[in-house]
Amino acid sequence: MPVKTILVAASGGSSSDGAIELACRLAHRLEAHLEGFHALTDPAALIMLAGGDGFNMPVSGDWIDRFIADSAELAQKTKAGFAATAARHGLGAASSWREETGYAPILVARRARFFDLAVLGRSERVVERPHTDAIEETLMHSGRPVLLAPSKPPAVIGETVAVGWNGTPESVHVIAASLPLLAKARAVSVITVAEEATDELAALLDYLARHEIKAKHRQVRPVAGVGPGEQLLAEARDGGADVLLMGGYGHRPWRELLFGGATRQVVGASLLPVLMAH
Repeated sequence: MPVKTILVAASGGSSSDGAIELACRLAHRLEAHLEGFHALTDPAALIMLAGGDGFNMPVSGDWIDRFIADSAELAQKTKAGFAATAARHGLGAASSWREETGYAPILVARRARFFDLAVLGRSERVVERPHTDAIEETLMHSGRPVLLAPSKPPAVIGETVAVGWNGTPESVHVIAASLPLLAKARAVSVITVAEEATDELAALLDYLARHEIKAKHRQVRPVAGVGPGEQLLAEARDGGADVLLMGGYGHRPWRELLFGGATRQVVGASLLPVLMAH
């Protein structure tokens, strides 16, 4: 199924510009409609938080007014940045903007259900945390593939694609969801981290070939003391990939792969965009 609609979560934070830039490039490449989605924090929820959970912090009317004004200013600034980037990529009428008020991770995940792909930012600050609620919520509950954009996206996306394969239903899902991207790629490599290739791999390459996707297999033998995620990312980077496709493996394993310190060392300053599906 072609990718006709893309959602980008435009928070206005440190990762927002990279996510918007990458989403615009991909929308232009796939000729898809792009929606910029911004979640405004509900001041009522903050008041309840301040008054509950043992905090009992006084909240003045001036503070609430200032918070609402700051939130509106951030939304306007983010919208303007989105519009400028979309125009620079020639999207024009193929882009739109939407705002909702509430808890961002839940709002983004719910909205993403009605798009073929969701693009979320992945800043340096987020990499240093064990996980990010918006990424986890969208990956686990939207039912859609999620593209994680680094704060500084590559110059191109989808020209050289690496696919991490381990035979799980999640890896099957991400390949099926990414067929339009794979079909436009100049080079596709299927990377396995295993001692030996399985018969299933030949079936996968044949499946891709029937979709007119010529993929090559690159096998990486496990190294003691090095996680398979680190090896996968290193192989994708060394092969010149501009995006990595992989399954979302539930909870802890994919968190460690995406946010662990060792992975950060492997990928270095130029973090790869990672497209995942659960």
